[in-house]
Amino acid sequence: MALTGRAGLLGLLGVLVVAVIPRHLLTLAVVDGALAVGIVVDLTRAGRVRDLVIQRGGSQSTRLGEPTTVTLDVVNTGRRRVRGRLRDAWPPSAGSRPDRHALELPPGARRRLETVLVPTRRGDRRPSAVTVRSIGPLGLAARQGRHQAAWSVRVLPPFTSRRFLPERLARLRLLDGLVTANVRGQGTEFDSLREYVVGDDVRSIDWRATARRQDVVVRTWRPERDRRIVLVLDTGRTSAARVGDIPRLDSALDAALLLAALAARAGDRVDLLAVDRVQRASVEGASRTEVLPRLVQAMAPLESVLVESDARRLVVEVLRRARRRCLVVLFTSLDRAAVEEGLLPVLPSLTSRHLVVLAAVSDPRLAELARGRGDAAAVYDASAAEQARAETRWVTAELRRRGVEVVTAPPTEFAPAVADAYLELKAAGRL
Repeated sequence: MALTGRAGLLGLLGVLVVAVIPRHLLTLAVVDGALAVGIVVDLTRAGRVRDLVIQRGGSQSTRLGEPTTVTLDVVNTGRRRVRGRLRDAWPPSAGSRPDRHALELPPGARRRLETVLVPTRRGDRRPSAVTVRSIGPLGLAARQGRHQAAWSVRVLPPFTSRRFLPERLARLRLLDGLVTANVRGQGTEFDSLREYVVGDDVRSIDWRATARRQDVVVRTWRPERDRRIVLVLDTGRTSAARVGDIPRLDSALDAALLLAALAARAGDRVDLLAVDRVQRASVEGASRTEVLPRLVQAMAPLESVLVESDARRLVVEVLRRARRRCLVVLFTSLDRAAVEEGLLPVLPSLTSRHLVVLAAVSDPRLAELARGRGDAAAVYDASAAEQARAETRWVTAELRRRGVEVVTAPPTEFAPAVADAYLELKAAGRL
């Protein structure tokens, strides 16, 4: 049961009547009795909430920040009209609007209510109970009850770096021979023979074919296909740090999706592993056409965990999945303590078998702080920023000395920088 604002207003008027008219007890009894009768009439005449049948429908997935619509189908199976309000409660991160609907349902009627969601966080967003308040004919009191209408909307990563894909695909076509090119590098695959032109590398001359044709013939090469790439996401505490407006993990997800889309077009196989102390997500054996949808679905519920990542567990999981040489792209941070104590001791077992690229988001705010000299506080901030930058340079140099390719860039340039590093490795024939 719930009382409306009208009941409260009538109660206040009753107080004024009791204060003005003599014989307070009698007046009070009459006023209270009339109000109580009105409330009882409303409760007995209001439509029953339990007679409503509520079912959900609509979208079950959307991208972060994009609107989607979820519906509620409400059917009145009772014999009385249901008039009142319905509240469809979603968590704040779902961004639901409107969350309250006016309800007017005669017996046997059906109505569809729509709620637009504009989510602000990735993952699965689930509503709580649907609350219905059925108001009586006098508007003094209402029946109130809840219905459970289970539903789930998966909020996928936004993949904002998709806009960089056409330019990288054009570079890939150039490497792949769809545009006239002669690419030679260690480990590249033989493509075809053609006549020698001035400027060709003399190492590409095929002397046997030259002798047969009595003309100088060179071999053309194309980048390797069907190579394997393992994307490793560190979901430990360092991934929770915000650089700019978004966490490091979200920048890593965006860059991983761009790299996966590019690698799939290049004919390479892409796997995913997300791990901190335990495995959080895994995608293996996806075909080139389905790898991107599977990655997006696996990434959607990932959240940073405020624990120190287990680098040994990470390396073991990679080695267990990839027994043959492949490209391992590790999305983590260049935090000195985490790298020096966790990753460096176990790195040799990974670099001895695979080509490793470490991709980390850099914070442009450090450069701004390092230039500060306005007052004592700015000088202290500049000192701390310089120390952080020096530690990053030391970690980068140490990783490169151990054979790891390091890619670091601010959030706005991070995804294309990782894709460019992949294309450079492919052009050099190092995959």
